[in-house]
Amino acid sequence: MPRGKRAGPVLGRRAPVPIVLHSAPLVLPITTEPIRDGGVAIRGDRVLQVGQRADLLAYFPIAEERRWPGMIVAGLVDACSGPGVPAPGVTARAEIVTAPADQPGLPGLSYIEVACASEEEWERVGRDAVITAMRELDRPGGVGVAPRTADPQVLEDVALLARTFGLRLLADLGLDSPAALDEAGALGPHCHVARARPLDPGERKLLRLRGTRVTVCPAPGEALDDVPALLDEGDRIAFGTGPSPAGPGLLEQARTVRERARAIGARTRGLDRRLVEALTLGGAGALGMDGGVGRIGSLGPGGRADFAVFDARGRYPYSALLTCPPCLATVTGGRTTSRRP
Repeated sequence: MPRGKRAGPVLGRRAPVPIVLHSAPLVLPITTEPIRDGGVAIRGDRVLQVGQRADLLAYFPIAEERRWPGMIVAGLVDACSGPGVPAPGVTARAEIVTAPADQPGLPGLSYIEVACASEEEWERVGRDAVITAMRELDRPGGVGVAPRTADPQVLEDVALLARTFGLRLLADLGLDSPAALDEAGALGPHCHVARARPLDPGERKLLRLRGTRVTVCPAPGEALDDVPALLDEGDRIAFGTGPSPAGPGLLEQARTVRERARAIGARTRGLDRRLVEALTLGGAGALGMDGGVGRIGSLGPGGRADFAVFDARGRYPYSALLTCPPCLATVTGGRTTSRRP
């Protein structure tokens, strides 16, 4: 090679993906303590590290820094939703689909609806339709099954189908009681239930013993008096917007729980943090996506680069988030998918 001539790029070698730093006055990783003047270093769709902004700038060859006001928090997870525009700050959701052609709006899991009213209908067309949909649905996060039937035989067969194929279940307590779901073999860590009504102590205990998460999907104006009890007794909860996009958003639901807990004199120590954890890590756990590489609901090395930026400030970060501040941006898989002008 002649002197003074720089060698060209090696054929077949890809240029490294640049490291981008998202920083803000406050970062809420969820599984660790809040970080003042923090940042999230990402490469592609994965988190490299979370920590102090100065440390990340010194350690990593940052190609670009995106400085945000307010707070960076792990993306909210809607654990039960229908089609439509997601609530602000939501980066993943459990979406109920009725046909393979339905396109998911966000990462997460798609749950195939089973609405057979009788065992005869299930045997005739239902089972084959679900199996066909499982094969045809192209979902990066995977698929599950959402039984929407009160027929015990259909419930039992759907539960068996889920266990056979390793699918997750999303059951509706407006149609089936916890006892009926348990008798059908549906409850367990692979299942989460949409709470459509207040749960009594016995129902809460049964769900807790089975390791089944409870997704709060309130109707507009509902008091949510039993949710503080769910948290105090050790039930793991998440939040969902439900099938109607007109209902309250996730942050609004959590704020309602906090206000109601104070009104009825329930124990509120640590409540704000537990509610934010339910909005994020709780939803991820309901979808079975809270652990391993590519996990969601928290910010840490190896996790998916899903987070939201809120215009929230204050000495107590969890409380500040529950004031429902404006969402400035939503980052999904490392890409900014929405931004407030």
